[in-house]
Amino acid sequence: MNLNELKLRSFRNYGKIAARFDPGVNLIVGDNAQGKTNLLEAISYLGSGKSFRAQKTSEMVRFGGDFGEIEGSVFSQERQQSIRWILFPGSRPRQLWLNGAKKKTAGEIAGVLPTVLFCPEDLMILKMGASQRRRFGDLALCALRPNYDAALTEYNRILEQKSRILKDHFENPGILEILPEYNTRLCQVGALLISYRARFYDSLGKAAANYHNQFSGGAEDFVLSYKTVSTVVDPFAPIPELTQNLLDHLQSHSRAELETTQCLTGPHRDDFTVSLSGIDLKAYGSQGQTRTAAISLKLAQRELMAREWGEEPVLLLDDVLSELDPGRQDFVLNKIVSGQVFITCCEPGRFTKLGRTIQVENGSIVE
Repeated sequence: MNLNELKLRSFRNYGKIAARFDPGVNLIVGDNAQGKTNLLEAISYLGSGKSFRAQKTSEMVRFGGDFGEIEGSVFSQERQQSIRWILFPGSRPRQLWLNGAKKKTAGEIAGVLPTVLFCPEDLMILKMGASQRRRFGDLALCALRPNYDAALTEYNRILEQKSRILKDHFENPGILEILPEYNTRLCQVGALLISYRARFYDSLGKAAANYHNQFSGGAEDFVLSYKTVSTVVDPFAPIPELTQNLLDHLQSHSRAELETTQCLTGPHRDDFTVSLSGIDLKAYGSQGQTRTAAISLKLAQRELMAREWGEEPVLLLDDVLSELDPGRQDFVLNKIVSGQVFITCCEPGRFTKLGRTIQVENGSIVE
């Protein structure tokens, strides 16, 4: 799986560019604020329809532009394919084409150009709050399972509507009549999320444990634990059982939700933890242990995607190697000998020899 060519028009700080890439390692160099991360964002968005930075699509359209465009030529699934996105600055819906045919959802291009992003913030994800770890899991699962993406979108929509009901019920008590209907549907969709997450984190934890074992020489036992609603005894249980578990927990918190006007229960509060030989990494892990565990998680994510699609996903390393000591740099580099890789850095140094170098300067590719 390779991204052969990328064309951008009015995307972030890029006016109009076309760039061709090596099927191996592509080193993207340049000073700060020149557009290196923007280039990785475009590649990531091309294959997923999701930005790892922007909250709104309009943020990616260059200031003053009527629209933004991302187009890529990809060799995937044993044939040459093309993906094209048109983004608009206002509320107008984005547009997507695959091989010249217009598509309705990003789920229709799943597996054509899967990517795995690794940025400096990911190195400390195990020390951050639960929301950052949920985002990591959600992005990975959405790339693997389009049905999960649809379920997550529906869950968030229902959650937002329920939140509005809770906030408005003091001024409009009659609105509570429709609350049970929202609670039921929220638990039904929430059960789907838990089922997907349980299986994903189980596979991710096993793969990450293998990588961590290789790095530590077997000195530490890596264990990932998925944390969800306390009434869910078995997250692998059938969906109807999980739905009832969620309803039970919701019932016990219904009064508190009305009083606080907040949604206090559900998988939107999920988390996962990592322990090393029984010691909680978030509370007691050193910086070195935390970074090694984060590297193991990202390499495991890449492995799961390769298993799913039968091809190595494109790996995007956004200035992450410069944050690692030489030992961890070598460990990462030794694990990415196959597949296409994009690496951004300000000072190429020892990395220049890895593959093709692409110079970025003020939103332009310097030949």
